[in-house]
Amino acid sequence: MRDNIIAVSYLAAGVLFILALRWLSSPRTARRGVQAGEVGMLIAVIATLLRSEIVSYEWILVGLFIGSAIGVPMAVFMPMTAMPQRTALSHAFGALAASMVGISEFYLHTPRIDHFTMGALGFEVLLGSLTFTGSLMAFGKLQGILPGRPIVYRGQNVMNLSLLAVAVGLAVYLVVDPSVSALFPIVVVLALVFGVLLIIPIGGADMPTVISLLNSYAGLSGAAMGFVLNNKVLIIAGALDGASGFLLSVIMSRAMNRSFRNIMFGAFGQVQISAAGEAVDERPVRSGSAEEAAMVLETARLVIIVPGYGMAVAQAQHKVRELSDLLTRRGTEVKFAIHPVAGRMPGHMNVLLAEADVPYDQLIEMDEINSDFPRADVAIVIGANDVTNPAARHSQGSPIYGMPILEVDKAQSVMVIKRSMAPGFAGIENELYHEDKTMMLFGDAKAVVGGLVHELSQTGVAV
Repeated sequence: MRDNIIAVSYLAAGVLFILALRWLSSPRTARRGVQAGEVGMLIAVIATLLRSEIVSYEWILVGLFIGSAIGVPMAVFMPMTAMPQRTALSHAFGALAASMVGISEFYLHTPRIDHFTMGALGFEVLLGSLTFTGSLMAFGKLQGILPGRPIVYRGQNVMNLSLLAVAVGLAVYLVVDPSVSALFPIVVVLALVFGVLLIIPIGGADMPTVISLLNSYAGLSGAAMGFVLNNKVLIIAGALDGASGFLLSVIMSRAMNRSFRNIMFGAFGQVQISAAGEAVDERPVRSGSAEEAAMVLETARLVIIVPGYGMAVAQAQHKVRELSDLLTRRGTEVKFAIHPVAGRMPGHMNVLLAEADVPYDQLIEMDEINSDFPRADVAIVIGANDVTNPAARHSQGSPIYGMPILEVDKAQSVMVIKRSMAPGFAGIENELYHEDKTMMLFGDAKAVVGGLVHELSQTGVAV
């Protein structure tokens, strides 16, 4: 009877996980998707606790309290702008759990481990270990603890791949002969080191794809753990997580017109040095004030706002919502242009703007919004760099050549809110900043947008 209840519970949890992914594909149903995933996980956990293999709950309760003590403050106190960092930490914790389960299973059952189980266990520990340290490195880059630029040295790719090959080779040898237990800790250490070396050469521009890929690795590690423990819900959840994370990584790579090889081994994001030895373009730019910008916005009929990582850093999403509401009350049509890789994680801009209660129907994806830029009176770029650079269309020598961009330069007038003229994550100057139609509004995004709101408020609201 108990086994039947567990089997049905696992089936229900699996269905809810599938529905959660389906509903998460649309902003309108995303909340329902999150709730379905939460209920599914709760059912899976309860069903697992009913398994006959569990004879004592003391250590489970200890783990529950420790995990809650870490997770609840992260959920309550971590700002929405830090969601990429929190996501990276979640991947690290999940991967570490999978790796530790694999390590304990190995030492509990060695040398009486069949070849299939040892293969799944080796896969689990390899992916779990490298995902753990890789996710910690991603967290360090996102948090600013580590440099956002690629950390590279001569022969790095050869060394990294050789390290991985040795770890995989030793894991395969253990599948053939699990009794050679002395090799197992070497596999774990090599995987941990490889996770560090895998991420440090990757620049901040590629963090959205990296986070998605690490999510896939964590899911695949969980699926392998399901085979080791003979737990069907782990296999289902891990496979869903691994497949969806990988597909999302592919979609985001295409959005940047980049290959996985270039993302993982290309050291993308180093500052490009010109022939004169300068990293920053010396061409003049037109700088303006909030008052000047407000005068332009007063007569605008269509304004397209392009959010980027600068908006997230300044936590300016609520001020941006105020500006949008004020323009709408004045009779101006306002839209938000969302690039697939804007920010530091998939959907970063959508999450921030949704948190500020920007209506879903105003958030428009790149392929749909690009046709609107030629008729836009003003495009306001808030901290977005590479995803608006016209060089991607025509400069064949540019690192971002061929990358689909938001065609901001086709608007009648462009306003760019930016702290300085420093290049973006790709390490190159944005040609948009030097065009005659572009007005640069230098400063913290929250303060600048607040200044625009103040200036527009002084002129009254059109009826």
